[in-house]
Parts: sequence; structure tokens; C-alpha cells
Amino acid sequence: MWKLGIGTLLSAAERKWRTRNAQPDSKVWAQAAGLLAAARLPAHAVLAQQKSSLAGLTAEDVQSRLEQFGPNEVVHEERQTVWRRLWENVRNPLVVLLAVLATVSLATGDATGAAMMGFMVVLGVVLRYFQEARADAAARELQAMVSTTATVVRDGQKQEVPIRELVPGDVVCLAAGDMVPGDIRLISARDLFVNQAALTGESLPVEKTAEADERAELSSALEAADLCFMGTNVESGTATAVVLATGSRTYFGSLAKSVTAPAVATSFDTGINRFTWLMIRLMAVMVPAVFLINGLTKGNWLEAFLFALAVAVGLTPEMLPMIVTVNLSKGALAMSRRKVIVKRLAAIQNFGAMDVLCTDKTGTITEGRVVLEKHIDIHGRESDSVLGYAFLNSFYQTGLKSMLDVAVLEHREVEADLKVETRYRKVDEIPFDFVRRRMSVVVHEAGDGHLLICKGAVEELLNLCTTLADGDAVVPFSEERRRQALELVHRLNEDGLRVLALGFKRLPAGERLYTVQDESELTLMGFLAFLDPPKATAAQSIRELAALGVQVKILTGDNDVVTRRICQEVGLVPGTEPVPPVGPVAGAGPEPGVEPVLRAGPEAGVVLVGSEIENMTDAELAEQVDRVSIFAKLAPADKERVIRILRERGHVVGFMGDGINDAPALRAADVGISVDSAVDIARESSDIILLENSLLVLRDGVMEGRRVFGNILKYIKMAASSNFGNMFSVVGGSLFLPFLPMLPLQILTNNLLYDLSQTAIPTDEVDAEWLAVPRKWAVGEIQRFILAIGPISSIFDYATFLIMLFVFGAWATPDLYHQQLFHTAWFTESLFTQTLIIHVIRTNKIPFLQSWASRPLTLTSLIIVLVGALLPFSPLAGMLGFVHLPGLFWLLLAAMLISYVVLTQVVKSWFVRRFPG
Repeated sequence: MWKLGIGTLLSAAERKWRTRNAQPDSKVWAQAAGLLAAARLPAHAVLAQQKSSLAGLTAEDVQSRLEQFGPNEVVHEERQTVWRRLWENVRNPLVVLLAVLATVSLATGDATGAAMMGFMVVLGVVLRYFQEARADAAARELQAMVSTTATVVRDGQKQEVPIRELVPGDVVCLAAGDMVPGDIRLISARDLFVNQAALTGESLPVEKTAEADERAELSSALEAADLCFMGTNVESGTATAVVLATGSRTYFGSLAKSVTAPAVATSFDTGINRFTWLMIRLMAVMVPAVFLINGLTKGNWLEAFLFALAVAVGLTPEMLPMIVTVNLSKGALAMSRRKVIVKRLAAIQNFGAMDVLCTDKTGTITEGRVVLEKHIDIHGRESDSVLGYAFLNSFYQTGLKSMLDVAVLEHREVEADLKVETRYRKVDEIPFDFVRRRMSVVVHEAGDGHLLICKGAVEELLNLCTTLADGDAVVPFSEERRRQALELVHRLNEDGLRVLALGFKRLPAGERLYTVQDESELTLMGFLAFLDPPKATAAQSIRELAALGVQVKILTGDNDVVTRRICQEVGLVPGTEPVPPVGPVAGAGPEPGVEPVLRAGPEAGVVLVGSEIENMTDAELAEQVDRVSIFAKLAPADKERVIRILRERGHVVGFMGDGINDAPALRAADVGISVDSAVDIARESSDIILLENSLLVLRDGVMEGRRVFGNILKYIKMAASSNFGNMFSVVGGSLFLPFLPMLPLQILTNNLLYDLSQTAIPTDEVDAEWLAVPRKWAVGEIQRFILAIGPISSIFDYATFLIMLFVFGAWATPDLYHQQLFHTAWFTESLFTQTLIIHVIRTNKIPFLQSWASRPLTLTSLIIVLVGALLPFSPLAGMLGFVHLPGLFWLLLAAMLISYVVLTQVVKSWFVRRFPG
């Protein structure tokens, strides 16, 4: 068995081009048309068309076709080199701005400022680099070691060759467990079932035959019974086939370009860039104004330039890259403890901002395996006899067990109850074939002759039944009872279940050969109903996500009937609660309060299928996507289109999938999530990988994402509002003071201490109320917050100016001492207010009463305040231009701090009420 890397199905090529705005690739159209044509031709004609034969190609043919078509490979997502990964982390506008300011500072002799900014840049870039590198390495380790060979016939001999060396025209041999190595046309097949779940989302295997498919209604190559596709696998049976397409010319490879193209900018990327440019615009106004005002009023242009440069450094939120990266890394570590790999750090915040989670069905919401859902008699009652006879049939069947047989044999308790190996002995077997669509085993029951047990398709088996087991009695199988049986099967089918009939026949003991003629005059025992069940944690996970404001939508390639049944079980059908997966069927119609399968009309809004989507414009689909919960029978391009339109409507969209057909959607979403059993292309396209089967970790991921974003937002709001307030203070002070409001070195020192006080923000807790709803980047809200909170700091800055000028005489006698006194006082007041105000901004509650910061954040705040208070008394005071502050100033400062905290709390409370969210 082998597993190939990247690619996906483009079934839109032979139907209508899914996206109205896209132009179809002529090669894709031609390939789709060629496959359909091959499906309608006899096998010998297809061989002739491929210039091949049952003896296979010659070595010369293979070599020439390898040169013509290239190796049988599709494009993988390029593994990032060290330099490319570094470049991706460096090309952030804020990182570039910090690097430029550091360079200018170094050139003007400010080594301290240059070193500080350089340290912030290096720390943020290096942390992000190593975290993402480790995550990618872990994801690569998930890819199982696989063999990459296929069995081909060349020069009349079977041989094993590397998959990459297959060419169109090669004759390949397939057996149970093999992956299909290209797009192929069957030449011969015996009991062949192919699992196409990774391509189409269908959970049950599909029957394949070698006869030409000449159905007039055949419009999609995927529906052709004589074609198989790269990326699918053989569930049971054997086959010989001719290869029609390899590599990127296969359906599997047809969307490789869209998967390997650069990922679209996510909500997080867009938000962080918008905030960065907001701060850059603020600086672009502020710094030239400060430079010109001080140059014109003081006459010292060099001093004005250095002061403006220091102001630029002070206004730059240089801690943002580090705060963001440390928060995201902390979130990634927390997720890793829950066995979740975070491949791209930004995905954590997107996880928290996500308000719509789109998910595939098979293998994500469901187990990705078939279970025996019901074993019932003709009245729809659970029957142990039906289960027992079915177990004997599957137990004694030879050859590879089908998924349905495996589902029956999982009921191991039956083996003990029936004492299968002591009470029963196998006598004979009548194998399955596609004409009869049934199989039988004959067993000898101790002391009771032979028992033929037949299991197969409903219509075919009912035609063989003349009697019916009704409890302990055997009654004639009349037309009325036949109608009753078909109605029961119809209800089961409508409920999304695959149904097999079970019959039996008692025969006298004796040595003889059993044939299909013995499959007659059977007694109908009952029915077996199979389903790919939802994961045990699916319903609870969906309820928890709904409670957190995340709407779940199903996007699947499977049919709408099966999909709706699963959605009903997990509580996704509007107006219903999760229903138990097993229960009596007799007399049952739709569940109470549940209508039959609904179409997406103005009155419905429940199910939308691919054939309806392909006839909609983007504008028409945009009107549907918010109210429709279930999208079924989708091609990969349909899934990608739905996600794109949801994002265009302002949603932050997650997508969870595990199949080849999910890769484009995983790539298009703000956050792509794959599960432990996903194919490698799904893991390669995803941002987050769940290593455990439980979906409950989704809630943990959402909460962690919101916690991370909450702490990032604390720094952003505080830094932005503080910088905005400083803008008024610096401009005002520059206008009326006869000296600089603060020396450049003092601004840099203030900025360094303030930044150090914020390094513990990633350890802080976030209010439970804030975590309860999705949180998106809202630069408009940040701007409003700046306008509301920022000027408050300026009020107290100006209060400090007035106190120093008129109470302590800095205006009347502006000598060096009074200038230093002014600088020391404003430095201290500015550092104290900026450091302590985080405790107000960090929560919507009342600080110190209803909500306390984390211990590390509290300690760093106190330490920085203490350092700031001691600096004027330290040996560094002379170098920094500080002098001792009078005792009265400390009393006035305490009053200003209390007033500042109270006023900020009042304004913040008003802001929260005025702009909730």
C-alpha cells in the first residue's frame, strides 16, 4: 500500500466550472472528457487507444512515455528553507520599522536604543521561527513510512516498479489494500470495491466493474463504474487496469497549483498589519511635527532631531512582535499538552476569532468506518436472531472481509453466545458476485442438519424469499408483507442507512456441492443497516462550540440523505436535539419536529447541494451561506468557494477535514484543522493537527485562541492609547516649554522600563466573560479606545507640567537644575502611570477588587515602579540627568495616580457599555 503526497479532485471540470468567475483550464477539460470517453468504450478499445495490450508496454515504450509525460508525481507544497522561513518572519512592517529605527539610532550614536530595538526584533523573529520549525517537523513525522511501488505488466511479465515510474498505457494489477496509482480504466475486475472517501466523502466503498459504462445519464467521470482514480484504495477484490493519466494530469493532481499557491492572508495577518500601519501613520504625523516645533522654537536642530528620533522610538510598540510571538508560543505549548500540533502560530488567534467552523463529515465528524447500526426483523424490532445469523455468515466467509462484514464481526459477544466454533461447522460457501449481488455460507448445526445463510442486496434477496420469520413462526411471504418490508427498507434508506437483507434455508445434512440454485425458497430473517457513525465526542463538541458563539456547518461530498442523518444525530439540524443512533423503526417516520430533507429555498435554509451551488452566482450564494447549515454533494471547488464567500461576508472561518478533497478548503480558511487519520495532503494544507480522536479539544483550542488574543490586545490597547496620549503631551510641551520636555536618553530609558513591565502579559488571565464570544481584529474599535482612553494620560501629564512649572518654579527659573527637576518629575509620573494603568485596561471589571492580574504581571509592575522611584537616588542619576524629587511631589504624584486610575476606570466602564463586544 502506498500513499501519495499532494493533489485533489477537480470534478468541476466535467460538470460546470464551479466558480462562475474562473476560467476552466483547457487541459483539465480535455482530460475529463477523455476519461468519460474511455468509460464508454470497451476495454480492448481503450487498450488500443493507449497503444498498449494485456502484455503491457515494452521497456522502450516506457522510456519514451516517461520523457513525454514525466514522472508520476504531483506537486508538493515546498518545504520552507531556513532563509525563506526567516524572510517570512522578517517582512512584517513593524519589524522593518524597528530595524530602520535601530539603524538610525546606531548611526546617531544611540547605541542603547539601537540595542534595545534590535533585541526586540531578534527575539520576536527567532521565537516564531523555531516554534514553526518544530511544528513542521512534528507534522512531517506524522507521515507514515510507506512503500512506493506498484505491480505492473511489462513485456508480458509482472514486476514491481516505483510509483513515480508509471506511465499512461501501463497495465497495473490491483488487490485488496492497494492504493490506485493513477487514473485508470478497468480491464477486468473480480468482486472489486473501492473506497473513494478521500476524494468524494462517501463513507462506504463503491462497486467497480470492467464493463463499459454506457449510461446516458453519466455526466461525471467519478460516477463511472469502470474508472478508478489516483488517491483511492481497493477495499476488496482484484482487478487489472490500464493507466489513463499520471501525475498532475490526474484528478488527484489537478488542483495542486491551488494547494501549493501562497496561502491567503488570514484574519490575524490582516489585523496585525492594519494595526501596525495605524501606528506608522500616527508616527508619520507626530515625529515630523515634534522635530519642526523643537527645531523652530529652540533653534538646535541636532537636538531636535535626536529628540524626534527618541519620540519615534517611544511611539513604536516595539514589544508587539515579542508579545505576539510569546503569547502564540505559550498557546502552542498549552495546545501541545492536549496533543494538538500547531503548525502556524497565527492560527491560534484565528482559532479564537473563529465564528464559523466548516467541517467535512467523513472521518472528522464521523468515525470514518462502518458500524452495524441496526439488526431488525420485518417489523423494525431489534432481533438477536438476525444478528446471530449475520455473524455466522460473516464469520465463515473466506477471503478479505468487507467493511460490512467487519462491522458485523465487531459484535464479538455473539461468538460466545452462539458457541460458533463448537456448535457450528462450515460446510460450503457460495461467493459474492456482481450479478447476484449476494453471498451465502452453509454451516452444519450440531444435531440439526445444514443451514444456508444468505446476505445481500435487498431487491435481489427478497425475490428469492417465499416465507418470513415472524417471531418463532414462519409465515408465507405475501405481497402485503413484501410491501411492508420494502417500506421499512425505504425508511432506513431515507434515514441515510445502507441496508442488506438476510435470509436462510434449512437443508438436510449430507455431503454435496452447493450452488446458486440452492439460493431459492429462502426464509426472510430481517435486515442489517449500516452507517458511518458520528464520533462519540461530536455532539458535545458542537454544543460547546455553539455555546461559545461558533456556528458549525457541514461541507461534504457525501449525499444529502446520509449527511442529514448524521447532522441530526449530532444536533446540527435546526430545531432538533441530538437523537440516539439506535432504536426501533417500525411505524417511525421523521423525528418529531423534523421535516423531510429540505432544500435551500427562502423557507428552508437547511441543506444545499452541489448541483444547486453550481447554478448560483457568488451574490446568490452569499445570500444563502449564513442561514444554511448543511452543504452536501460538494466538489472540492464548491467547499473552497463557500469558505471564500463566508470570509468575504466578514466571518473568521475554520475548516476541519481529513481527505484529499479537503485540501483546497483547508488552504482557503483562516484556520485549517486536520485530524489524526488525515491523508498527508490534508495535514500539509492545515494549520492545526488534532492527534487524538476526541473533538472536545476544539473547545480548548477556541478558548486558548481567545486567551492569547486577549493578552495581545491588552498590550495593543495600552501601547496605542498611551502613545496617543503622549503625542498630545510631547507636542504641547514642545510648544510652550523653553526647553525639551524630556531628554532623548530619558525617553529611551522610560520606554525600556515600561516595555520590561509588559513582558509578563502572556502569563495573565483573561476574564471569562471576554472569552465567551468570538473576538476578531477590530481596528475601528481600537481607534475608538485610543480616542477615549489616550487623552486621559495627557490630562495628568499636563497636570505634572503645571505642578513643576508653578509649584516647584521650573517656569520662573528655568536653569539647569529646574530643567532636570522637570525632566525627573515627568519621567517618574509617565513611568508610574503607564506601568500601573495596565491593571485597569487588562479587564472590563473593577481592577484590584473584581479582577487581579497574574502574579508575574503584578510583580513586574511593582518592580519597574520601584526601579523608577529609585533611579533619581541611584549612581545612574547623573548620567540620566535626574535629580532628587521633593517630598511634596511624591504626595502629589500619589493623588494623581489615584485620580488617574479612577478616571480611567470610569471612562473604560462607559466605553464598555457604549461599545460592547
